[in-house]
Amino acid sequence: MNAKPAPSRPAPRLYLATPVIADPAAIVPALPKLLAAADVAAVLLRLEPSDPRTLTSRIKAVAPVVQAGGAALLVDGHADLVARGGADGAHLTGLEAMQEWLPQLQPSRIAGVGGLETRHDSMIAGEAGADYVLFGEPGTDGTRPSADAIAERLDWWAELFEPPCIGYAASREEVHQFATAGADFVLVGDFIWSADDPTAALADAGEALRQGFAAAPRQ
Repeated sequence: MNAKPAPSRPAPRLYLATPVIADPAAIVPALPKLLAAADVAAVLLRLEPSDPRTLTSRIKAVAPVVQAGGAALLVDGHADLVARGGADGAHLTGLEAMQEWLPQLQPSRIAGVGGLETRHDSMIAGEAGADYVLFGEPGTDGTRPSADAIAERLDWWAELFEPPCIGYAASREEVHQFATAGADFVLVGDFIWSADDPTAALADAGEALRQGFAAAPRQ
């Protein structure tokens, strides 16, 4: 009897990080067109520091626009403001933040986790019930692992664990590589917003995602 074939994995999707913003007007007008340009599952809102009331107002200005575009809005940190701002969840950095906020966010809100330097940290996050794990984002000193190291971590996770894994891509080439490696989502941000035409850059990242998935050894 032939072995039962493994189920096909779903096609990966994009996760768009905003620039670090103080004024939502800097990005809100561009969001509808951007979100229509590619298959964006979620937007990560990165905010400049301010008082809670101001931060909540910024979240409230962005959330309905993102959600109307069919994507979830996650806030980078500021888990205490997610519900008040109408966001769908928070991205938590490190195990300490995860342990504090994951029980308070779930099950009504998304709680993703990054800042996972080791495989062991990643496994702790997955076992705790994180909605996703992120690999490859820059550390506090601005450095990050090589693209090959990130791809290797994604491949390892995708083979063994259920929670979705996300690769932080700094270029179109990395989008392709991480989709091939087994990422469920690929986070894109700075290289999109710094492009002459961010909408075209995001559409191109979406195409790289599709090509990478098509080239993956397992589907």
